[in-house]
Amino acid sequence: MNPNPLALTVCVYCGSRHGTRPEYTDAARRLGQAIGERGWSLVYGGGKVGLMGEVADAVLASGGRVVGVIPESLKRREVGHDGLHELHVVPTMHVRKQMMAERADLFLALPGGIGTLEELYEVWTWRQLGYHDKPIGLLDTQGFYGGLLRFMQHTVDEGFLSDEQNRVPVVGSDPVELLDRLAEMAHRAVQPDDYTKI
Repeated sequence: MNPNPLALTVCVYCGSRHGTRPEYTDAARRLGQAIGERGWSLVYGGGKVGLMGEVADAVLASGGRVVGVIPESLKRREVGHDGLHELHVVPTMHVRKQMMAERADLFLALPGGIGTLEELYEVWTWRQLGYHDKPIGLLDTQGFYGGLLRFMQHTVDEGFLSDEQNRVPVVGSDPVELLDRLAEMAHRAVQPDDYTKI
């Protein structure tokens, strides 16, 4: 039996690189620490490099549980993290993303490249189609997602996306505050007014 019924599993999408700004690494570590200190779990792509490794190591160091899901091809390239509570080696990226999504209570995207964006857009699309109703967050460290947010508003202005769907991701620049907001949403029925910028 789970001793903490309010414990959540946070699915984090982020870069396998550190990026050019030290603030990206600092935010990843702060997020991981916050997850671990709450006694929550992290599910992520299973890597030991870049921001992925930073988040996982911070969760572990703070007492949280970490589950990694990594495709065989990446495991063979020796980027898999062998110090996790669970590391699932799966045949494809599709299986990886499905397993991560099924185990998550909420989704949070940190800065990253095209893989991070692809994962973000997939769970966002699944939400639009009604496949899940879990909260989605964007950690906008140093304005990293500013250009993407402007482009998404452009898709609304041009008639390709509703304003309601555009407001689904909760955006914040502080990892702890954003995590708290998403956790509050995950613990209750999601309300439209939740989708505002912190």
